[in-house]
Amino acid sequence: MIPKEVIRKIRRIQITTSRKVTDVFAGKYQSVFKGSGMEFDEVRNYNPGDEIRSIDWNVTARMGHPFVKKFVEERELTIMILLDVSMSEKYGTVGNLKSEIAAELCSVIAFSATQNNDKVGMITFTDKVERFIPPRKGLRHVLRVIREGLYNAPTGSGTDIKNVLEHLNRVSTRRTITFIISDFIDKGYEKTLSITNKRHDVIAVSVTDPSELKLPSSGIVRLQDAETGQVFTLDTSSAAAAKFYSKTADDFFKRRFDIFKEAGVDNIDIRTDQSYVQPLIRFFKKRRKRMRVR
Repeated sequence: MIPKEVIRKIRRIQITTSRKVTDVFAGKYQSVFKGSGMEFDEVRNYNPGDEIRSIDWNVTARMGHPFVKKFVEERELTIMILLDVSMSEKYGTVGNLKSEIAAELCSVIAFSATQNNDKVGMITFTDKVERFIPPRKGLRHVLRVIREGLYNAPTGSGTDIKNVLEHLNRVSTRRTITFIISDFIDKGYEKTLSITNKRHDVIAVSVTDPSELKLPSSGIVRLQDAETGQVFTLDTSSAAAAKFYSKTADDFFKRRFDIFKEAGVDNIDIRTDQSYVQPLIRFFKKRRKRMRVR
C-alpha cells in the first residue's frame, strides 16, 4: 500500500509537470525527436516550438487557428528512462533531494512522450537492475512511471551504470531515445556508454547538489558515505580540507564532462537549487540547431 503522502506527491508532480509539458515542452520535444518526411499524413494542432515552415496555411485560415502538416516519417518512438535510485540520490541540502528532482524529470519526459503518442519505458537501477517497466503508451502507464520514480524501495545501495546500459542493450533490440538520470558517481562505464550511444540515442541527465561542488563550512562533522556505509569525521572549516574537496570535485565533474563528450552523448546538467526548465529548454534549442546544420 502506497502511503497517502506519496500519493499526494504523485498527484502534485502529475499536475505540475503536465502543465509544464503543455505550456513549454510539447512542441520542443516533437521538433527535436520527430522526423519530417516527404509523404503527407495528416494535419494537427500547432504546438509552441513547431517549425513555422510546417504550418498548413490553408487549414489554418479555414479553422481560425494554426495547424501543422504531419508526415508519415514521424513514426512513433520508444523513450527509455534509466533512473538511478542508489542511496547517493537520497541527498539534498537546498529543499529538494536529488531523487525528487529526478522523479519530476521522469514525469516531464513521460508526459512529453505520451502527448506525442510515443511509448515510454523505465529501468530503475542501483548496483543492480531494480525494476524494468516495458515501454507502453497512455496516461495510466505514465502515472506508473511517476510512481516508480518517486516511490521505490531499492535492494541495492551503490551505482553500476555499465550494468544498466548492458541490460538496456539486451532488452531493447530496436533503437530508443534513452534518458539516463543519475549523479554518475561511478567508474568504468565509459566504453559501454559509447557502445550504447551507437545503438540508441542516449542523453545523460546529471543531477547535482550545490554542496557537491563546494564544501559547506559547518565545523567538525561526522559523515557517512550513503553507498558504502563508511563513516568518517571531517573539519569542514579547515582550509586544507576545503581545498582538497574543491580539487576532488573539479576533477570529478571535468572527468564526467569528458566521458560524455568522448561518447558523443548529450548532457543536461540539472541542479537541485535551480529550476530544471531552462536547462531542458537549452538542450532542445541546442539539438534543434544541430539538426538544422545537418
